[in-house]
Amino acid sequence: MTASSTFIEARSPHVMNTYGRLPIALSHGQGCRVWDVNGKSYLDALGGIAVNTLGHNHPQLVPALQDQIGKIIHSCNYYHVPNQEALAKKLVELSGMTNVFFCSTGLEANEAALKLARKFGHDKGIERPEIVVYEKAFHGRSIATLSATGNPKIQAGFGPLVEGFIRVPINNIEALKAATNGNPNVVAVFFEAIQGEGGVNPMHLDYLRELRALCDERDWLMMIDEVQCGMGRTGKWFAHQWAGIVPDVMPLAKGLGSGVPVGAVVAGPKAAQIFQPGNHGTTFGGNPLAMRAGVETIRIMEEDGLLANAAAVGAHLKAALEAALSAELATGMVKEIRGQGLMLGIDLAKPCSALTQRAADAGLLISVTADTVVRLVPPLILSRSEADEVVAILCPLISALLKETP
Repeated sequence: MTASSTFIEARSPHVMNTYGRLPIALSHGQGCRVWDVNGKSYLDALGGIAVNTLGHNHPQLVPALQDQIGKIIHSCNYYHVPNQEALAKKLVELSGMTNVFFCSTGLEANEAALKLARKFGHDKGIERPEIVVYEKAFHGRSIATLSATGNPKIQAGFGPLVEGFIRVPINNIEALKAATNGNPNVVAVFFEAIQGEGGVNPMHLDYLRELRALCDERDWLMMIDEVQCGMGRTGKWFAHQWAGIVPDVMPLAKGLGSGVPVGAVVAGPKAAQIFQPGNHGTTFGGNPLAMRAGVETIRIMEEDGLLANAAAVGAHLKAALEAALSAELATGMVKEIRGQGLMLGIDLAKPCSALTQRAADAGLLISVTADTVVRLVPPLILSRSEADEVVAILCPLISALLKETP
């Protein structure tokens, strides 16, 4: 019996059984490394699922958060929170949009986006607004965001789902037109610039431009879920910026607070004034601690050049993976290595969930999504040498798994 399995058997039986957890409990971290309660070290290529932008125990972020905790942690939205304005101003500057609503999670941000779209429709006299969403999408696990999600497995058992969604395949503008032509109830298109949980599936840049033009032509809101792929992960602040477009609504979360829960909905002129007092709200959203985390995260990202690092180290990591798995790519056992910056997916020709435990045993934290895709979303401070270490640990495990007979 290992020490880690001893821990898992000794844990409290009172936590609800909602996660398929590995027998690991993390104790502390430094940079891109973490240690479990038994002292075992791991290279973190998961970053809390694209959350720990600055890695662990960052020498500037931690004192800033300690300073804020010593002043005030929470203030409700009856009162002004100065760092709300500071963070909103920065997000507006980075996005080219105009206004921000703060919440605490990506789910909440996506839920707010769906409410914005419906209110947009009702304000135009549309009684039953409909929103275009995508196959393989993931937007959250509330009833509305679950309904917008394109994964029947996680929807099972939670019906009836919310109506008002039209589902289409990604990167096919003609399919979208065919699904919506003649329908006056469509008010918005809602999608991830790079699908995360669905298997690291990028929207093509030409498709994004065509979609922007179609939304303008038909007076729809273009709503881009940047919860996982935003905040510098691809080498630009937001993944859609590679296409040179600006959305009308953009939910954010995950990496925005480097581990402190914070979500945001950034809106452009077409959507910024839809919500009025009483239409939407939150208890914890925009609290002083979360806002300080967001302000400091962006400041450090700018000062340390982390967008350029994500682009350069991500390109290096992708090339190294392709070289190490060249034989498997040639035979089709590895279908594709896709993504951008430090959001990469290795799509295998067979299910590979066993790799999460095998990688952890070898000292590497990863995830598997969509059954067959190894997902790498490490902290944006990852170095080239650490990227090489990811390849050295992971690729032999992938090669061995692919050689196994069922």
